[in-house]
Amino acid sequence: MISDIILFYISLHFAYALRFDFLIEPKHMSNFLNVFIVLTLLKLLFMALFRIYNITWRFFSLRDAKRLVMAHIAALIVFGIVLAVMPSLVMPLPRSAIVIDFFLSVLLMGGFRLSKRLMIEQHSQGADKPTLIIGVNAKTASVIKSAFAGDIPYRPVAIAALLEENKSAVNTYIDNVKIFDADDLEMLVHSHQIEAAIITSTFSPKILKALHARLYELGILEIKQVKLLGSQHEKLEDLSIEDLLARHPKDLDQKAIAAFIRGKTVLITGAGGSIGSEIARQCKNFKAASLILVDNSEYNLYQIGEEIAEAELKLISVTDKQALENLFRHYKIDTVIHAAAYKHVPICEANQDAAIINNILGTKNIIDLSIQYEIEKLVIISTDKAVRPTNVMGATKRVTELYAGNVDAKKTEIVAVRFGNVLGSSGSVIPKFKQQIEAGGPVTVTDAKMTRYFMLIAEACQLVLQAATIAKGGELFILDMGEPVKIVDLARQMIRLYGKEDEVEIVFSGLRPGEKLYEELLIDESEQKTRYSSIFIAGKTDYGIEELENDISVLMAADDKIAALKKMVPEFSHQP
Repeated sequence: MISDIILFYISLHFAYALRFDFLIEPKHMSNFLNVFIVLTLLKLLFMALFRIYNITWRFFSLRDAKRLVMAHIAALIVFGIVLAVMPSLVMPLPRSAIVIDFFLSVLLMGGFRLSKRLMIEQHSQGADKPTLIIGVNAKTASVIKSAFAGDIPYRPVAIAALLEENKSAVNTYIDNVKIFDADDLEMLVHSHQIEAAIITSTFSPKILKALHARLYELGILEIKQVKLLGSQHEKLEDLSIEDLLARHPKDLDQKAIAAFIRGKTVLITGAGGSIGSEIARQCKNFKAASLILVDNSEYNLYQIGEEIAEAELKLISVTDKQALENLFRHYKIDTVIHAAAYKHVPICEANQDAAIINNILGTKNIIDLSIQYEIEKLVIISTDKAVRPTNVMGATKRVTELYAGNVDAKKTEIVAVRFGNVLGSSGSVIPKFKQQIEAGGPVTVTDAKMTRYFMLIAEACQLVLQAATIAKGGELFILDMGEPVKIVDLARQMIRLYGKEDEVEIVFSGLRPGEKLYEELLIDESEQKTRYSSIFIAGKTDYGIEELENDISVLMAADDKIAALKKMVPEFSHQP
């Protein structure tokens, strides 16, 4: 305020000087002090009322400048009222000098407040990493502003326009940072000595992968991406393997899913696992009336319960039919989503009895109770490992598909949905590779030829719910997982993302029990298309339900579980 008072004095005195061409006669200055005091008091009053003194100077913006102008306009209006009511207080007065003072005062006050921000931005431009911004959009301007404000340790020196619709902006500027054509990437990196890159545009995984490879070849190891958290907030994060592998379905029908879930009571088994917990989140987002979350892991149930406080948490194993029946009897359930299963192939191989009981008997309990209590719709999560299975886990999941597709469902619509690996799940290879890379290696890959399908957890779960919206009962849905990915290529890509290509080696450890080189999603060519290009229906396999129930009973009592599984699943080729 002291600084402002000094600037108010300079502004008013200079306004007088301009008014009289710097030849001010003494008579015009006779009442200068009164005019200065009245104007200063009014300016200070309205600057306080407009909260000008509550602004953090380093974030002084155009909106704040507008408030500064409004405060001066208010002061000028009230000064005019004082002049009309008590002219003797401020007369004699060269009135045009007051108008000149208005503009000078606004300029001085605004410039004074911008000074700190300019100093910080100038300091920022001389430090930190020279950075290339890739993308021309509102997020680009936001990133540059944050960098010049010193909020992030990057110094934008150039912008690359990669998308065709942005090429018209080449040779223009955003915040004094020039936009170049991305075709000149090599020149940009070398001429500006770029050390980091920030991606602000949304690109397909294919383009991202090619862009990452190109930047890596040019020696840029630090690559960030602006990501949206929730519906509004943006965050700068490392480019991840999930970004490079994600396959974003173009036919996600959010309205259909919302209509299916909204207002329903949904029971989710395996709700603490990667798939079950994400389905629970999606059901919450799509306004389910109530959620009943079932899991046999206390810790997993606790974790998802912390996220969804309103959910009912039930610590129950799906093999405990009596406890499940009490649950079905107590609640009026509309929809059941069965995600509970033992999925880790080598562990299931080492614990065959437990895998068979949990995956087959547990699923049978859920199906039988859903039919008994006339649940509207039951969705069973299956896996690509059920296709021509080579392991116990895959064979058990195929048996559950057969039971779901052949049981007399009565009033319940029962569907199974089959898909491959999801990125970042607790049992997937990606967290394992991350841990190995961070530990300095080596990264263990079973075989150079091994491939897998991958999809983001959130998108896979939305497609599961979307498949349920078109289900009529008895279908086996298959999600289009895109192209299979070589695991060794995945490992190399992750090592590059960490910038440790010269430090971390890849070691081939050989196939583990029950593993196969290639996963398949389709049993044969009899799949049918649906109105969604990402969802198919597999051809039905008939299996007399009485015979199947008898075979399941025989399996549970059999000493040779593999032989009993092969009887039910003839294509099961066990690879211990």
